[in-house]
Amino acid sequence: QVQLVESGGGLVQPGGSLRLSCAASGFTLDYYNIGWFRQAPGKEREGVSCISSSDGSTSYADSVKGRFTISRDNVKNTVYLQMNSLKPEDTAVYYCAAAVMPTCDYEGMDYWGKGTLVTVSS
Repeated sequence: QVQLVESGGGLVQPGGSLRLSCAASGFTLDYYNIGWFRQAPGKEREGVSCISSSDGSTSYADSVKGRFTISRDNVKNTVYLQMNSLKPEDTAVYYCAAAVMPTCDYEGMDYWGKGTLVTVSS
């Protein structure tokens, strides 16, 4: 059974850090483009970061560049999102998703996790 499970969310103070994990079962992550998306209350889901299956290239939303880092561990079949210098506006449910095709677009994702909540507040 194909499954993506996110973990690592929680409550953190502004300026703090969290590392989110996206663990896959039922398929091998390194054959897929993996994206992290987030959805804040009352807002649309937006792309945060993506890592390519072909060459490991990465991309980031402008709002998180320089603060977030995406990486993958093929042995553990897991993708990570290291989030530093967190801001209250980063508060959202974070989802990971996998795409068979070489895309990082929301519409192109084939599998989705159920999300993990990140709250940045003092």
